[in-house]
Amino acid sequence: MLAAVLCSPLLAVADAKWLEPAWVRVRRIQLNRTKPAHRFIHFTDVHHKGDKAYLESVVRKINALSPEFVCFTGDLIEQTRYLREALETLARIKSPLYGVPGNHDYWSKALFERIAECFAGTGGGWLVERQQVTADGKFSLLGAACLNSKTRPIQPNPATRNIFLMHYPAWVENLSGAQYDLILAGHSHGGQVRLPFYGPLIVPFGVGRYDLGMFATPSGPLYVNAGIGWFPVPIRFNCRPEITVFEI
Repeated sequence: MLAAVLCSPLLAVADAKWLEPAWVRVRRIQLNRTKPAHRFIHFTDVHHKGDKAYLESVVRKINALSPEFVCFTGDLIEQTRYLREALETLARIKSPLYGVPGNHDYWSKALFERIAECFAGTGGGWLVERQQVTADGKFSLLGAACLNSKTRPIQPNPATRNIFLMHYPAWVENLSGAQYDLILAGHSHGGQVRLPFYGPLIVPFGVGRYDLGMFATPSGPLYVNAGIGWFPVPIRFNCRPEITVFEI
């Protein structure tokens, strides 16, 4: 018993440093009780720093799930020198890829034109304060720049299901009650370190109470993804990186 108690902190540290940071979880969420007719994926917060093999493994997992489209909610890179490699890898996604920028994409001065070309090349789009309807005409993907809280949110398309993409979870409070079928966000990383029965030790600005998972909001259900990468340290505990599969 004493040995188990003494080893537990060491095991937790080993898990946080060497196991969980690259142990990607595939989480499945069914949005209604009827038999699903559509499948799409959400991932976020790659923070690509040159670990090409890891990012390639994420893309392989996405492709293996055969989604109709893929949603990305920001923080692709931290430094511009990694942009080319990140985009070359994301270009291998075999489904239309739609996305919005995160604060690190702005801070790194990432070339949005190149990101837009990559996403468009998959059949998707880079949605900075604009919307795009999927090829089958059944979904509208709407994206927020998350720069000015006074910017009026893009209104949903009444002819389609509407998925709103944004980086900061707390931005949901700026949507002025506009109704969306689903709102997707990242940024929080789930806190990266989550203690049982407590939750995240710390979350960044722009998160508020929306740290991880599904939340009911006046504008529709909000899902906050734990992200793929890490910042500022390569540690995760009780908070594995995540690809989320939605069925509706």
